[in-house]
Amino acid sequence: MSARSAVLSALLGSHPPRLPARHLVRIGALFGIAEGTVRVALSRMVAAGDLLQADGQYTLSQRLVERQARQDESRDPHTRPWDGTWEVAVVTAERRAPADRAAFRHTMTALRLAELREGTWLRPANLVRATWPEIVTAQCTLIDGRPRRDPTPLLWDLDGWAAEARRLERALDRAQGLAEGFLVSAAVLRHLLADPLLPAELLPDGWPGAGLRARYDAFDRRYREVLQEHLRG
Repeated sequence: MSARSAVLSALLGSHPPRLPARHLVRIGALFGIAEGTVRVALSRMVAAGDLLQADGQYTLSQRLVERQARQDESRDPHTRPWDGTWEVAVVTAERRAPADRAAFRHTMTALRLAELREGTWLRPANLVRATWPEIVTAQCTLIDGRPRRDPTPLLWDLDGWAAEARRLERALDRAQGLAEGFLVSAAVLRHLLADPLLPAELLPDGWPGAGLRARYDAFDRRYREVLQEHLRG
């Protein structure tokens, strides 16, 4: 756990995402990170635009607030009944700079679409979406369709996701102490961000998504109480 990772994980897990420097220093100390190292990391993160600083308090930048929103959504996803329709986004922009391609790919992954082949992204239309980001509408033609054969196995490694989810459930049960709990908590949140949030009709039997969320919510309530006592101490 680096100083930067400790700071980001702490703020991403806080609502609102704001903590005083002394709390972030105490979190770093859980992993043997010196106070000076944490403060250097904070200065660099402010300079890089990752954090905002005022009156000794550090807050996530807007970009990372959006990441926190996705993280929160992964814990309590907003889905709708599925009628068999798939969202399809086909890249039709002719020329794109490498930076634009990278930003586009990041956005599509955050939207939980998967790439069937280069430039063709899709997923079941079971997520509640207010609008599509401009980076998508500017580069893609959007289509609602129904594949003749289920493409799910080509798009996601569901067995791999499920195996890791079950491992993390066991890790939550075994976690002892603030440091270990912090690491397991961060690992669960990262894994939930990778959940494709497919409709039940496309998931294998015994899918552990809901179980991992329930297990984590119970763990997080207890862990936050202990962590807050530590930070106030």
